[in-house]
Amino acid sequence: MNLTKLFGAVALVCSAIGTAQAQELTGTLKKIKDAGMVTMGVRESSPPFNYAIGGGQYTGYSYEIELKVLEALKQKLGMPDLKHRLLPFTSQNRIALIRNGTLDFECSSTTNNLERQQQVAFSTTIFAIGTRLMTNASSGIKDFTDLKGKTLVTVAGSTSEKLINTLNVEKQMGMHIIGVPENNQAFLTLQQGRAAAYMMDDAVLYGARSSAVDTKPWVIVGTPQSYEAYGCMMQKDDKPIKELIDGVITSMQKSGEMAKLYAKWFEQPIPPRNVSLDFPMSDAVKQTYANPNDKAFQ
Repeated sequence: MNLTKLFGAVALVCSAIGTAQAQELTGTLKKIKDAGMVTMGVRESSPPFNYAIGGGQYTGYSYEIELKVLEALKQKLGMPDLKHRLLPFTSQNRIALIRNGTLDFECSSTTNNLERQQQVAFSTTIFAIGTRLMTNASSGIKDFTDLKGKTLVTVAGSTSEKLINTLNVEKQMGMHIIGVPENNQAFLTLQQGRAAAYMMDDAVLYGARSSAVDTKPWVIVGTPQSYEAYGCMMQKDDKPIKELIDGVITSMQKSGEMAKLYAKWFEQPIPPRNVSLDFPMSDAVKQTYANPNDKAFQ
């Protein structure tokens, strides 16, 4: 074979390899590659998971996981300068923003359950919670049975809102239930006395309490009405992006990096007030780290 034919054959092989590599990218990964940008979801007020600290900056346990995924995307796509956009979302619009492609993925405090799995996909579990109440220590409220005839606030579009509405009807409790867009608004409603209790995920309640000037009046009480798994959320049936995100999370859990992240955000002072949540790791979270999986608790 002469040199001309040899170079021609090499060029054809390289072209075929390049075409094959391009064809490997599908779904969200291809969308990100083509756009040169990934859009990641953030929350304005879901401490200590994902929340704003001013000046367009975000932080939190889940937000740090998002940044790890961003680095994995850069490596996977061969794009060290891949740009990223942070797009705030709420409990009410998060599923729609994932489904219509506005958000490429989000890691925050989103519950993975069987109902939501009909519309979107979830990563390996990143956290486990129980849904409880926060109230004033002087309120006399110790459990959900004490809420009869009282006003309760929760976040609209959350699993807590669905649970408490069901309980209200089934037990004929006569509660007035207020739904607000964000956790800081729910806590403010409680602080202002417009609600007797605030229902949400226990870790979120501890995070909200840490933002108070005086945390002593506020107590977390009640038998959990559900146990839930948090996962990063992405497009349904998009295997490549799910495998990438799952790989990041599983690696963090198996290496011990996730346990260190937990200690940073749940057992040490956190911004903006440098107050610790003092929220020891539960057995459910320990099991999540020890046995990575993407199964819903309900």
